[in-house]
Amino acid sequence: MPSKPHAPVDFAALHRRLDEAEARLSGGQDEARRAEILAARAAAIARSRDAVRAESVPVLVFAVGGERYAIAIEAVGQVLEAKGLWPLPAAPPWLLGAMVARARVVPVLDLRQLLGLEGGGMSDLARVVVVETEGDAFGLAVESLEGRLEVPRAGLAPAEKGPFAWIAPDRLALLDLVKLAAPAARGG
Repeated sequence: MPSKPHAPVDFAALHRRLDEAEARLSGGQDEARRAEILAARAAAIARSRDAVRAESVPVLVFAVGGERYAIAIEAVGQVLEAKGLWPLPAAPPWLLGAMVARARVVPVLDLRQLLGLEGGGMSDLARVVVVETEGDAFGLAVESLEGRLEVPRAGLAPAEKGPFAWIAPDRLALLDLVKLAAPAARGG
């Protein structure tokens, strides 16, 4: 069966139609609608992240004296090895010494002394968590780090005494750094 001859292709008309379609996709109402959809999606994702943050408290959890404690993650400056700690002669027992943290000399506190906990010697203290509060920086010597944790706000109870902000149902206590840094908390 003989084939029919094809009609000649009008390349100019084809290019015109392609240009019109491209213009509709790239700059017309379709582009405005696309931008609107993307903005709505971004807002929904941001709301869901804010909702998760509002329902929990991000903290750094560590152990000292056989107990678990936490610090609000935004107060943590850095975590260092305790081997950089320099003892200070004639310092009170709650002041272990000092160390350099980001070109600053910071005092390092012994939470075991401040909280009245049992504890071993210096060899038990493996890390120093450097914290910043109200423009001051100081270190807290800890035995081990558990890591970052999102603690649900539901069930948190305000602490009745001591340098704590709240206590979680599993007995995890968030340290109140302002109270902890106060001279009265250190016995002087």
